[in-house]
Amino acid sequence: MIIDQQFAEEIALDLLNINAVILRPNDPFTWSSGWNSPIYCDNRLTMRYPKIRKKIAQKLVAFISEEYPDIDVITGTATAGIPHAAWVSENMDKPMSYVRAKAKAYGLGNQIEGGIQKGESTVVIEDLISTGGSAMSVVEALRFVGVNIEAVLSIFTYGFDKAIQRFEETDVTVYSLTDYPTLIQVASENDYVDASDLKTLGEWRQNPETWPN
Repeated sequence: MIIDQQFAEEIALDLLNINAVILRPNDPFTWSSGWNSPIYCDNRLTMRYPKIRKKIAQKLVAFISEEYPDIDVITGTATAGIPHAAWVSENMDKPMSYVRAKAKAYGLGNQIEGGIQKGESTVVIEDLISTGGSAMSVVEALRFVGVNIEAVLSIFTYGFDKAIQRFEETDVTVYSLTDYPTLIQVASENDYVDASDLKTLGEWRQNPETWPN
């Protein structure tokens, strides 16, 4: 679910302008999953641009303050969600935690860092949602120790059916600042892609696992 459509268009253009999102419909990327993709998204680049990262943080702070004013802790996903969670928690004067992809093999063997306790509530901040696997692993780790997950908030989502179904089945509410359809619309309006490429970009979105065959 998009938080604010006007903001979604603004931040989509920001991501395009700083090359955090690159569209190559005729020279696709290969993801680590093996999928071919006409788009590559690296929201870590927002860290380089104070105005953009501040804009993201302010929008997330405003949304959380309105929808979840009594939240106990802000949680980031490792690694790309951590800086955004830090900026949000700082602005809200809230404790922060983050969840590793897996528990440490040394020391105390922690997977959840920063100290979040059983019975506390949190929102999870993620930079990008594709299949939803990484966000769900964070949710599962937090639920295992008795934390209440109010929502997952992401900067960008592809909106894949697989991810939507996964979150619905586990009763997780997901909000995003912008999404793939908005990004493609903005990219077209600002000459980041040709009109002739829109069909290709739409076909990938429908069948990402098998595209372009």
